[in-house]
Amino acid sequence: MMPDNTRLELFRQMLRIRLIEERIGDLYAEQEMRCPTHLSIGQEAPPVGVSAHLRRDDLVFSGHRSHAHYLGKGGDLKAMLAELYGRETGCAAGKGGSQHLIDLDCGFMGSAPILASTISVGVGAAWAARLDGRDQVVVVYVGDGGTEEGTFHEAANFAGTHKLAVVFVCENNLYSVHSALDVRQPERPIHALAPAHGLHALHGDGNDVDAVHDLGGQAVARARRGEGPSLIEFATYRWREHCGPNEDLDLKYRSVEEFRAWQARDPVRVYRDRLNAAGELTAEADKAMSAAIAAELDEAVAFAKTSPFPAPDALARFVYPS
Repeated sequence: MMPDNTRLELFRQMLRIRLIEERIGDLYAEQEMRCPTHLSIGQEAPPVGVSAHLRRDDLVFSGHRSHAHYLGKGGDLKAMLAELYGRETGCAAGKGGSQHLIDLDCGFMGSAPILASTISVGVGAAWAARLDGRDQVVVVYVGDGGTEEGTFHEAANFAGTHKLAVVFVCENNLYSVHSALDVRQPERPIHALAPAHGLHALHGDGNDVDAVHDLGGQAVARARRGEGPSLIEFATYRWREHCGPNEDLDLKYRSVEEFRAWQARDPVRVYRDRLNAAGELTAEADKAMSAAIAAELDEAVAFAKTSPFPAPDALARFVYPS
């Protein structure tokens, strides 16, 4: 049984991420955001359901599709949007853009566009926490394509060997850029890789935030008890193009029928309907929630657009450790 208001907060978090990314998609056409951006519309449930179990001092690592992971961990919306606009008030001082978010204050340790590049860094952070006697849990987000990289298997093997407090969260959205899963991997579930590396395997519906919350809770609790790492595979689907704010059905690498079938399982709408049916969400509360998020977004966009660009003499700062 979830604590009171937990399900409402899960819904609010998913709705917030959805509205933020839709606004980013709308604003992107103004050509003021000059960084590549990867939206996770349709994939809101995993970062929300997993992050609900994390403490602020737990650590999260991500890849190129990182907005939801950052926001789910408690990242600052103003700082994220300022980063997308390349402003010095951005969470990476305006130098990283969408693919290089970082916020040490909330435990979001960084995202990077090179596929799977943060996986071994996350495992290293878990190893450091072990050596320092800290009881932090590390969550490493990876896509289905990331599990095909050698570093995933090396890092997973190390985590399993040393029973580190790591939760690998695989958001399996069926595509690596434009290549479908079935032309890249043999016919077997990704979570079946886990036992070979000494990981606890879990899998579930990544569009059902209740299921995600349950599985995420199991994996985080197991890690915090010192029982070792887990790999959770969540089945989900991205709605927008691999890189950019638009739909891409014209590219024909996925069918309209498949796309519409996944849209019918919209994690936000389905959960709204579930809470409505259970009497946990009223139309008035839903409307008020959307209005509050819209106001927060307006303020954050204004902050980002009016923030200064980094000074030219700051170009080399933070490039090398001092």
